[in-house]
Amino acid sequence: MIVLLGPTGYIGAKLAAGLEAAGRPWRGLSRSELDYTRPGRLREFLHGTGATWLINAAGFTGKPNVDACETQKAECLFGNAVLPGILAAECEAVGIPWAHLSSGCIYQGRSGGRGFREEDPPNFDFRSGFCSWYSGTKALGEEILRGAPRCYVWRVRIPFEEEDNPRNYLCKLLRYRRLLDAENSLTHLGEFVLEALAMMERRAPFGVYNMTQPGAMTTREIVGLLQTRGYFPQGAEFFADEKDFMRTAASTPRSNCVLDVEKALQAGCRLTPIREKMAACIRELRVPVS
Repeated sequence: MIVLLGPTGYIGAKLAAGLEAAGRPWRGLSRSELDYTRPGRLREFLHGTGATWLINAAGFTGKPNVDACETQKAECLFGNAVLPGILAAECEAVGIPWAHLSSGCIYQGRSGGRGFREEDPPNFDFRSGFCSWYSGTKALGEEILRGAPRCYVWRVRIPFEEEDNPRNYLCKLLRYRRLLDAENSLTHLGEFVLEALAMMERRAPFGVYNMTQPGAMTTREIVGLLQTRGYFPQGAEFFADEKDFMRTAASTPRSNCVLDVEKALQAGCRLTPIREKMAACIRELRVPVS
């Protein structure tokens, strides 16, 4: 039986639906039901339910975007850095494997063109001296889990899907007045859920995995695909550059990076190349054309 923390969040709800569709026994657990941040409480629950896995989709992302983390720093630090350490201790005490939802937004750039690999140290974190508060806390969370036994760390970046949801990257593009053109790795949410659960099922080697589509795309490329489906009929407006974006629209810098996914592919994950997956997703996008 799988215990899922954060079952009502954006990605947590998709994981819950994936578990349900796969017929896997699972149980969602929220902090309002049980304060699993208090040491000992979670292990009692896991013992009592006979849990065999735990997935942590709880964390702090900020709404409507990471700018909100700059004014809720304590909550963000606890949810993204302190909580993973608590969960690692609880799962180890019970003796069950677990998975933690992390982010690839701890990097900036392309790492010389090849993309950042799982073992590359973060360069968009508190130690580098340049990052958002959100990215800094996510990097700390991974640092706390370094060497944790029987643990998957799944790095997701800029999730997109076919559904109309304010957290869907494609919906954000359609609703922002101006856009920042940048190259990034992205994660198709539906494919991530399928592959992450399959990884657990086949007991792939534990460790950190970049769970994005192979390759990268720029914002302008994605907008071009959206235009072929009737979106942006008047064209899209872009910031002149990142300095223009920071000066007029954001309070904290953004991570724009490319990740290498060879480790996930070698572990058996079937991740569709980004251009193919993005084109297919936009063809099925269930957002009205305004």
